[in-house]
Amino acid sequence: MNKDRLKDEGNALITQKHQISKAQGKLTELHQSLDIMQNEQAQNRQKLDSLMSDMEALLADIDPNMAEMDSNQEQEALISLQKELDSMQVEIHSDLHTIDELDSVVFNENMSWGEYIDSFNDYAKRNHIDLSKDPFENLMSKTQQIELQKRIKEEFSIKNAQCDKYDYLIAGACGLIGGLVDILFVGKPGESKLGGWIDEQANNATKKFAKLCGWKPKEGKENSVKSAIGFLEKKFKVNYDHRHTADTGGKVCNMSAKNHHLKSLGHSPDIIGLFFSILNQFTNTATFVSNGEIITIDTENFELQGGNFIAKIFCGFANWFGHLASDWTGSSGADGRGSGISIPFYNLFQLCDFGRFGEKHQETFAVVTSKVFESGYDFRHGLTMAIPVVITELIIRFMYVMKQRFYHGREWKECMPNSSVPELRRMLLVGHGVLCTMDGIDATIRSGGPLANPVEFLLHTNLIGWVNFGQLALREVYAWWNVGKMDIEAVDEYLGKDLRAMIRR
Repeated sequence: MNKDRLKDEGNALITQKHQISKAQGKLTELHQSLDIMQNEQAQNRQKLDSLMSDMEALLADIDPNMAEMDSNQEQEALISLQKELDSMQVEIHSDLHTIDELDSVVFNENMSWGEYIDSFNDYAKRNHIDLSKDPFENLMSKTQQIELQKRIKEEFSIKNAQCDKYDYLIAGACGLIGGLVDILFVGKPGESKLGGWIDEQANNATKKFAKLCGWKPKEGKENSVKSAIGFLEKKFKVNYDHRHTADTGGKVCNMSAKNHHLKSLGHSPDIIGLFFSILNQFTNTATFVSNGEIITIDTENFELQGGNFIAKIFCGFANWFGHLASDWTGSSGADGRGSGISIPFYNLFQLCDFGRFGEKHQETFAVVTSKVFESGYDFRHGLTMAIPVVITELIIRFMYVMKQRFYHGREWKECMPNSSVPELRRMLLVGHGVLCTMDGIDATIRSGGPLANPVEFLLHTNLIGWVNFGQLALREVYAWWNVGKMDIEAVDEYLGKDLRAMIRR
């Protein structure tokens, strides 16, 4: 939120608070005036009762034979009664005073935010309200400010983890389990026990998606993933699906059917791929990344469907997603497993045209990562590598909850495994650190070392685990560096929880 906007909203609350205070003061004045009126009415009733009593006494003193008086005598009696009444001095007075009209902020439904700001600023000037200071200091009393500061420090500030030895033992054991799953069941592409199962699930997903899009396989082809892929390739055609260097006029070097999904930016299953896919479809171009360079070439005219700009954007997105669905399990003409699409953001390694690796030290890091991809290190293998990472994550969170509930004796609602909890954050770092350490040792042993055989080393490396560990390490360093400062994630989580509660109501 804009800082000036937040200050303006605070100042608006200050003026509203001032209006409420003035209104309460006016109500107090009204109550006082009403009390005075009620007291005066009571006094007047007493005086009126006294007058009635006096009149009755005067009437009683009149001669009963007054009816027989002549007119002159009757007139004299009435004059005598009037003199008696005049002799009673009844003074009716009132202490009521005029109540001034309550000032207010000019407002109507058609006002803009700027006009409303001008309106409450005018109100502030008329009532001598200082809006130059921090408005939120004036909205709370000193006691409320102290309580808020204490709560922020206890609940919303970044803290160091206070882990005991059992926390570290639990995290290390969970990381060991994840590491064993990674070494024994993941391994490298083509030799992975879990990888074969993931490939099968990917093929089933492709066939289901093709059926949703209208695929009607011929008799005997119901289980043919190649047929489903071919259907999707025809339905979701794109103009940037070049497969060989010759297709690009020689501008993209060393491109083949095995790596064109890596070098083509439109084939990347991330925000970068979406951007370049729609851009290429709109501009009849194709964008590639190779040997540290981004290369754009013109393509044949490609008509993007849609009656307006928004419709064309949607159709561009549908083409991008549908084409990825046809490519992530290989192409229809590929032999065997086929070359899928890259792991999200993996194609950015093609910009890393530096270093000298391999036996003859002639391959750059971009070339090495390209060879790794060609060996099956694709999106499907990325899902396989995510399995031990997810297992480690879930076991650590589960064990954290159990320890908090049964060892520390806390209520269930206090045992939620939120990542903002410092102790859980540290346990995740340790657990995933153990996983990555085991993965790195395994990759080094199987490849002979990262420098001796970098391709084989990377094929045995769990990239998903290392990326996740890197994120956790950065969070821990950030927490260590900013101890005592505001934890924005905790505040967002708290506000989100309150907002969801309000929506449910």
